[in-house]
Amino acid sequence: MNEPWSGEHCAVVDLGYGDAGKGTVVDALCADGTVRAVLRFNGGAQAAHNVVLPDGRHHTFAQFGSGTLRGVPTHLTRFVVVDPVALSAEAAALGNPFPLLTVDGDALLTTPWHRAANHRRERRERHGSCGMGVGETTAYALSHPDAPRARDVLTRPVLHRKLAAVAADLGPCGVPLDDVVDTFAAFGQTVRIVDASYTDRVLSEGPCIFEGAQGVLLDEWRGWHPHTTWSTTTFGNVSALCPSVMKLGVVRTYTTRHGAGPFVTEEPGLDLPEAHNGSGEWQGAFRVGHFDAVAHRYAVEVAGGVDGLAVTHLDAPGRCPELKVCTSYEVDGENWERIVPGPWRDLDYQQRTTAALLRARMGSMRRPGDWAGEIGGLLGAPVMMESFGPRSSDKRFRSLR
Repeated sequence: MNEPWSGEHCAVVDLGYGDAGKGTVVDALCADGTVRAVLRFNGGAQAAHNVVLPDGRHHTFAQFGSGTLRGVPTHLTRFVVVDPVALSAEAAALGNPFPLLTVDGDALLTTPWHRAANHRRERRERHGSCGMGVGETTAYALSHPDAPRARDVLTRPVLHRKLAAVAADLGPCGVPLDDVVDTFAAFGQTVRIVDASYTDRVLSEGPCIFEGAQGVLLDEWRGWHPHTTWSTTTFGNVSALCPSVMKLGVVRTYTTRHGAGPFVTEEPGLDLPEAHNGSGEWQGAFRVGHFDAVAHRYAVEVAGGVDGLAVTHLDAPGRCPELKVCTSYEVDGENWERIVPGPWRDLDYQQRTTAALLRARMGSMRRPGDWAGEIGGLLGAPVMMESFGPRSSDKRFRSLR
């Protein structure tokens, strides 16, 4: 039961709405000292991956990989939206581990203007956001091919020109342009910016972990539009970076989400307190509910399947006897055991699905005896890791070989 993982490249993806425990899973995979690097492959400074080491040290990782406390290097791939200001603050909290960090020069940069625009949008109409400007960064880049990228911090005139263009387009942020230019230029002198060949090089040097952000049910194309993220949260970006990888899906024994959007199995009365999650100004309330097998099966399907599962919070059912598993919905008098995926990038279809899920109610419910076994059976994948707490010593491994 305590066999180590197989040592191949592994991609860790949340099969829910985020907060399932990706950080603690990545930390546990890094614990044996064989991992060459953790590669972040989506999202940005809005991530919040909690890691607690056996000695009690704790950090909530945003842009650094969740193996950092163990000395495992982090590589931010071209799919990550990099926030130099937030990253510098995180580095200071970690003791400035910049020698462990590399950044792909093609990664987009989040600026104070993107963040300010994000806040203004959320005040106008609540969409659900971490308030870090990641969506605004991506949206700006879609309409501005010359959007700031990590490599621009190495050339001050280019950096100044591109940041001035962002400021002119997005409006005030309360910080002078020259101060932002100075900060970003200093970031470029501190962090190692690399070209596209670096990813292949680090993958050739030993087993790597691809660490995802947020969850499949928030995916920009497969989530419940419009309550989604501007990011590909499936294994899609990983496939573009690495042709062969073990796909590990992470779920809790109970389903959670932050803020607005469908949540069929929500049950506010469940006694499931959170040590590291709560309500936020931009995210909204932290919501909990019964394990949603219907939604998680959908996540597995649209993610292209998984090779194994990590089931976290297996201590929760013992503390909450009311907790159950939902295996079907009732929607307009019909029984749903499967959410039918629509065509990729069809947001009209996704919005219709959202409307149906807002009308859905829990159908069949049961209380498992073997929670990990039940979840594995419902999602059609073997359980690779069982997690009973935040530390690596709280994990039990099952070999997938």
